[in-house]
Amino acid sequence: MKSPKWGSLYKLSMVVLTMGILVFLVINLPNKNELPVLGPQDFSPELVDAQLEYSKSEHLVSDFKLINQNGKTITQDTYANKIYVTDFFFTRCPSICPIMSNHMEELQKTFRNNDDVMFLSMSVTPELDSVPILKKYAERHSAIDSKWNITTGDKSHIYNLARKSYFAVVDYGDGGLQDFIHTPNFVLVDQQKQIRGVYNGTATEDIELLKKDIVSLLQ
Repeated sequence: MKSPKWGSLYKLSMVVLTMGILVFLVINLPNKNELPVLGPQDFSPELVDAQLEYSKSEHLVSDFKLINQNGKTITQDTYANKIYVTDFFFTRCPSICPIMSNHMEELQKTFRNNDDVMFLSMSVTPELDSVPILKKYAERHSAIDSKWNITTGDKSHIYNLARKSYFAVVDYGDGGLQDFIHTPNFVLVDQQKQIRGVYNGTATEDIELLKKDIVSLLQ
């Protein structure tokens, strides 16, 4: 017959073993709430440039050079170590763009006091969206200069970013005079320049999900 002492030691050892197993599982099992890192293989083929369709290498957002609403040059360095949301719009758009910009304004308000979250909008009609026009648009949507860059630039460069970097556009084109893209997509990029999610910028439920996913990345 076991003594009370040995019985107590046995119970204690089982408790310690159980706690050890639980700690191991927490540390080593994948977090189901963790956002995936998206690459060419995760997007519908019509969204991916043919040169990237079968790429297995890690996809990072390409470097860019744009001009914002204040006439300042914006590059990837502006967003270094930041989480940011990007979209493609144009100021004369009468349909989805006003809704998208209102939602971007809402996101800016939500993360106004968090310096690790920024926003980037690129005009798909850069030849029409000059700096003064972008400035008025920025003021209309209460864009904070240090958080939300509303930009213009070289058309072929912007269109190349949309198609090959952010996978935001279905149709093909060369960024030439007759080329035109129009997409409601908001693209979430993390601190390592990786795409972590794509959302419908016109859908309220997607915006709420995007907010939660940004918080997830911040944690």
